[in-house]
Amino acid sequence: MRTTMLRSIQSSLTRANNSASSPSTTHSLLRRGYSSESAPERKVAVLGAAGGIGQPLALLMKLNPLVSHLSLYDIAGTPGVAADVSHINTRSEVSGFMGEEQLGKALEGSDIVIIPAGVPRKPGMTRDDLFNINAGIVKSLCIAIAKYCPNALVNMISNPVNSTVPIAAEIFKKAGTYDEKKLFGVTTLDVVRAKTFYAGKARVPVEGVNVPVVGGHAGITILPLFSQATPKANNLSGEDITALTKRTQDGGTEVVEAKAGKGSATLSMAYAGAIFADACLKGLNGVPDVVECSFVQSSITELPFFASKVRLGKNGVEEVLGLGPLSDFEKQGLEGLIPELKSSIEKGIAFANKS
Repeated sequence: MRTTMLRSIQSSLTRANNSASSPSTTHSLLRRGYSSESAPERKVAVLGAAGGIGQPLALLMKLNPLVSHLSLYDIAGTPGVAADVSHINTRSEVSGFMGEEQLGKALEGSDIVIIPAGVPRKPGMTRDDLFNINAGIVKSLCIAIAKYCPNALVNMISNPVNSTVPIAAEIFKKAGTYDEKKLFGVTTLDVVRAKTFYAGKARVPVEGVNVPVVGGHAGITILPLFSQATPKANNLSGEDITALTKRTQDGGTEVVEAKAGKGSATLSMAYAGAIFADACLKGLNGVPDVVECSFVQSSITELPFFASKVRLGKNGVEEVLGLGPLSDFEKQGLEGLIPELKSSIEKGIAFANKS
């Protein structure tokens, strides 16, 4: 029974990842997926692995047959998480590292570094509060990444992503290691939510739903493109689309309030982080037509960073895809989000260049 469940989870990861691509490529991706026997050796490091997102993310990455070595790091508690996860009978070897003096060893040789480190948002916490704490954490981790695994793909989960990705870019530039193709803000949770909410409202099976989400990763900067959603739903009114957009934008607040101050979106974020990491692994391994939305360096708007569909490959970003046709409602949303996203990006750049 446990083996059946494990296969089901691994299959779900593959299906969810594949649904980000166009429907015509889904079956080819499934056919060309790698078994653990044929997959290359890949080391994935999770920084913040003992936290609310880090622990379920470590579990999900342990279940991924494309991972050969799982490196778990945090300032405390990591040996226990690593020991626990290491008992699962899947391919990857697990190592746990704790404290700043072990960060370098945790990072050495990593193909992908996933960063969920930092504090979660709590009721009453302003974005400035969150920024001031997490920006410093991200800065120190990125300094270490530049030193110990400068060629790794970096998947940034730590919020506010609209600012932490620009911080990472500036730190890597200072170190002379910046590669715009290898830095990603993980916005997959916005896509996961948009798919779920759309499927519920349109009454279609969620497994086959795809909804691109562009912009940023906070509030009104999150812009789901329901006009491009598949399968097309003709039963949704303008009011429905407005409500779905607002719910997608406020998804994080919905969870924070439901947890009554005792946490934020940890389980769904871990799932989304695992989906995006799986897509990066497939890209590195040469699987064709792997497409996910991500917050990356971009020239499709006037902003230096923007979330849109990205084709992943052996070097990270192979192509940043355009926005496609937008509805009038989406054009208005795009115009409205630009100033706020611009401010968040500039705030991150300014923080990185202080002192």
